[in-house]
Amino acid sequence: MNFIRTILIILAIYYALKIIGRYVFPIFMKKMMQNVEKKFNEQQGRTTTQKQHVKEGETIIDKAPNTNAKSNSDVGEYVDYEDVE
Repeated sequence: MNFIRTILIILAIYYALKIIGRYVFPIFMKKMMQNVEKKFNEQQGRTTTQKQHVKEGETIIDKAPNTNAKSNSDVGEYVDYEDVE
């Protein structure tokens, strides 16, 4: 009699976890994905409240090029060559 009772308890726990998991797991995953997205946006320097209104075809430059960069004029001149077999 105790064996059947144990089997029934195990089956009841299994089905209870299965039903609870069907409703709780998606909510848990959604919350976890929102946290990951928030951390990713913080690392990238973006916020979800900032939305840029960009017209189609418009170009946006986030960072200006470095004008203090020194050009290397000591590279030499280009020499055209032919491949000899």
